[in-house]
Amino acid sequence: MNQRAEPQPDDVRILFVEDDASVAQMYRLKLELDGYAVDVAGDGITALEKAKTIRPDIVFLDLRLPKLDGLAVLERLRADTSTAAIPVVILSNWNEKELVERGVSLGALDHLIKSQTTPARLSQRLKDWLKT
Repeated sequence: MNQRAEPQPDDVRILFVEDDASVAQMYRLKLELDGYAVDVAGDGITALEKAKTIRPDIVFLDLRLPKLDGLAVLERLRADTSTAAIPVVILSNWNEKELVERGVSLGALDHLIKSQTTPARLSQRLKDWLKT
């Protein structure tokens, strides 16, 4: 991504981590229509591999994932110097206080509930998260 005050969609690469293919496709379609490059990972191990290889500008991370859960993915992203600075937003249907607090303590920018977050809303908020 170019270091501009206002990142443009064409400059932004997103890693969307979601094991439900239909949910991932719904968000991916909207983000791509808005000009963002989107890669999808369906499990925690693939998410870590893709984060290291594609170096996304932001990660949207589900918590309930096969192979490695979302909080473990976030913990490993933060522990690796090559991925530690990548902004992460948790997007999950799980919003128990302990999960939200743990995500924030591991450096997540936000914790959104899928059922309350439309693809359009997610896309609208992207520039704000990328400025932080």
